[in-house]
Amino acid sequence: MPREPIIIFDHFTYSYPTTPNALVDIDLKIHRGEVLGVIGPNGAGKSTFCKSLNGLVPHFYGGTVKGRVLVDGKDTLEMTPAELSLKVGLVFQEPESQLSGLSLTVEDEVGFGLSMLGFPSELIRERAREALEKVGLKGFEKRSPFELSGGEQQRLAIATVLAMKPEVMVLDEPVALLDPIGKYEVLSTVIELASEGSTIVIAEHEIEEIAYFANRILALNEGRIVSLDDAKKVLAEVEKLKSLGVDPPSVAELSYMLERELGVKIGEYPITLPEALKIYGELVRERWERK
Repeated sequence: MPREPIIIFDHFTYSYPTTPNALVDIDLKIHRGEVLGVIGPNGAGKSTFCKSLNGLVPHFYGGTVKGRVLVDGKDTLEMTPAELSLKVGLVFQEPESQLSGLSLTVEDEVGFGLSMLGFPSELIRERAREALEKVGLKGFEKRSPFELSGGEQQRLAIATVLAMKPEVMVLDEPVALLDPIGKYEVLSTVIELASEGSTIVIAEHEIEEIAYFANRILALNEGRIVSLDDAKKVLAEVEKLKSLGVDPPSVAELSYMLERELGVKIGEYPITLPEALKIYGELVRERWERK
């Protein structure tokens, strides 16, 4: 039985006050429990797409809109940012920009948004505890948010969103500014959330990583949809991705080169290392048996 959509873009076009056509005729559905990866070159519209999911576009940025975005059946233009924050949580590239700067402890930071919405203190503490455990920050409750590493701060930012219990988690290039350890920490958290059935939209340059857990991939260029399909199909379109200025997964590009340069018949290109090892192992075995 097909999953129901939680978000619907209905021919949505958006222009910033100073930038026309940041998104053009976006028409798609995001289903409950799916992980949608969003890729594209710089300036493709990835961040604008993410911000349109929780109403920052256009509520905060202004500009003009055609079409609509529906979240759980309701038009984002008819919902307040506070209402939308309980439906769609957004994690930005820079964790420091998402932290309130007013909380002395990690625990207080996680509960800050809930306290601003008037939730009771007992419920705030319970949700903060749950969120911190989920992102691997149990035991950090009394630490200062600004004593944390970049990866820890980004996981804290994810926890502040999780505490709101949104139906959709949106991450806008969450590891772009992190070192390798921080990237591993944050992506491990996202993979864990995905394995639990969370609905996730993640815009990311780390295509090698999202290949492991995205169900579908949306490729944008100049604000328009250029691909929207199963992750395996989109990420194996080596020529198309490279023409957009997007690096395909290394194993897919290697398969493409083997076919193009050496005439090796690969068939369906792999997009992850385990898939590649299986395919290349079979090729080696076939060639060995012919000798």
